[in-house]
Amino acid sequence: MKEAVIVSGARTAVGRAPRGTLRGMHPVDMTAAALSGALERAEGLDPADIEDIIVGCAMPEGTQGYNVARLASLRAGLPDMVPAQTVNRFCSSGLQTIALAAERIMVGHATTIVAGGMEHMSSTLEMPNFSPNPKLLEINPAAYMGMGLTAEQVVREFEVSREDQDEFALRSHTLATEAVNSGVFDEEIVPLDVALDWVDEAGNPQHFETTFSRDEGPRDTSAEKLANLKPAFQQGGTVTAGNSSQRSDGAAAVVVMEREEAERRGFTPLARFVGFAVGGVRPEVMGSGPRSLFRRC
Repeated sequence: MKEAVIVSGARTAVGRAPRGTLRGMHPVDMTAAALSGALERAEGLDPADIEDIIVGCAMPEGTQGYNVARLASLRAGLPDMVPAQTVNRFCSSGLQTIALAAERIMVGHATTIVAGGMEHMSSTLEMPNFSPNPKLLEINPAAYMGMGLTAEQVVREFEVSREDQDEFALRSHTLATEAVNSGVFDEEIVPLDVALDWVDEAGNPQHFETTFSRDEGPRDTSAEKLANLKPAFQQGGTVTAGNSSQRSDGAAAVVVMEREEAERRGFTPLARFVGFAVGGVRPEVMGSGPRSLFRRC
């Protein structure tokens, strides 16, 4: 069996939706920047040699619809002959694309594939065309349950305390803030030139320009601040805006290549793909999904 390796990668900085720096950027432009960044880091690779582009997107509709992977590849200037597909496995969509690329390479069906993920939650917060299946609502309404409520269900079933959630969140924010401020992520980020025009609450036109290159997610917080936050999804609940994931805008891409092909081209692998597994659980406890994999790995 062939061996699949990652030879380059790039991402945008992560914006805070829906009021962050990337709120006005079209997701196709954002994703194209990540694709271009990954390819530029694979110096000497001819874009025409790419056999497929696979991009994950949890909400492939609206500004992210119409096969956003293909639109982004064209926006990035890749040749028309390079195909592209959009993949949806919700939160793991981007990881899924890397697995799909690597597995195709491992069985000898490709040598060079670009994989990645994108999400622009600023422009897809609402789903105007949402139309649940009536019969499914009768037999399994949890299939449409929002993530905040599924988190509350996980808390109840697995007895996760508010204190444990806040402690984990504080550690996450602290480590992320230290990493961002020390420049740990700078090398992997593609700077984006952003221009915003809007009308403020007083009716005055506003204009803003910047080069966006630092993640907006991590917050300067404390145990006391987290403890004072109210539940965000359920009355009497414990999941808050401080101990749950933020809504984000961002994109990332990697070049996945067969090892011998990478060595022939002079690329030094950054990582080797070893394996991948998926599993399912009841929709109302979707956050416990990784537990189902232990018996499969």
